[in-house]
Amino acid sequence: MTPDFESMNKAELRAYVLANREDLEAVRSLMSRRSPNAVRYDFPDTEEGQAQITEILRRKINGEL
Repeated sequence: MTPDFESMNKAELRAYVLANREDLEAVRSLMSRRSPNAVRYDFPDTEEGQAQITEILRRKINGEL
């Protein structure tokens, strides 16, 4: 039986997705709740693009962004 993702708040749905990463319906439901103002990064699928993504994630983790 599939849980009712619409009745879950964002924190509950996120916890469910982390525990059930293979549940694509849950992941889609969580992603549909993203803010329309969310920052999106579009890097090419190259070594340079991967390096840029890694640097941005490092800076976010360290609170620099």
